[in-house]
Amino acid sequence: MKKITILPFIILLAGCQSITVLDPKSSTGKEQAYLIWFSLAIMAIVLLVVFILFTRFVIRYRYTEKKSEFIPQDIKGNLKYELTWTIIPFILLAVLAVPTLKITFDQSPKTEAETNTNGIHINVTAEQFRWTFEHKNSKTVHNELIIPENKDITFHLSSKDVIHSFWIPELAGKVDVIPNKELIYVIKNAEIGEYDGKCAEFCGIQHANMTFDVKVVSMEKYNQYLKQSSNQENED
Repeated sequence: MKKITILPFIILLAGCQSITVLDPKSSTGKEQAYLIWFSLAIMAIVLLVVFILFTRFVIRYRYTEKKSEFIPQDIKGNLKYELTWTIIPFILLAVLAVPTLKITFDQSPKTEAETNTNGIHINVTAEQFRWTFEHKNSKTVHNELIIPENKDITFHLSSKDVIHSFWIPELAGKVDVIPNKELIYVIKNAEIGEYDGKCAEFCGIQHANMTFDVKVVSMEKYNQYLKQSSNQENED
């Protein structure tokens, strides 16, 4: 019983932290956030109409002493109303479907044969319980991803063991990382900053620790980062 009473306070506290997917820092994330807001707006319109009609009917047809003997007329069929509540939902679904299909198709992960992407290419390997990032100069880093701003970053995703899910909430949505199958996923125009990355698919007992740090830097700093890493590797 106590748990039930504190539930409203927990829900209120949950609102103290911003929802990162609704505060995107890349073009890819902004398109996904737009779909969320657009869907909510259409659902809000439907909800508003339902509540207005519900309130109107409750007030207008509520029981009173004057209506105690009143029996409403039995009406069967109304072509105007039936067309209205059939056509309007169809139009709303069509309006929602167009941008959803376009953005979903454009952003869906693809195989090597289906894509011809430019930009920065990074190999990403997932395994229990770490992420490995390999840059174009063969620099290999675990659990730290550094990428340049305002570029198309093409990730070549693969897994060594089980199914994982590549997710940087502020930059883009989740993408499954599947064993023995490379998928290509593009994140466009990330803004400078530091973000959290994680595995979004339960992959074992240490799943919660399968995280990585993401830093978006200028192109100049990114090139310096690659050179420094190459020198360090050569020295090693």
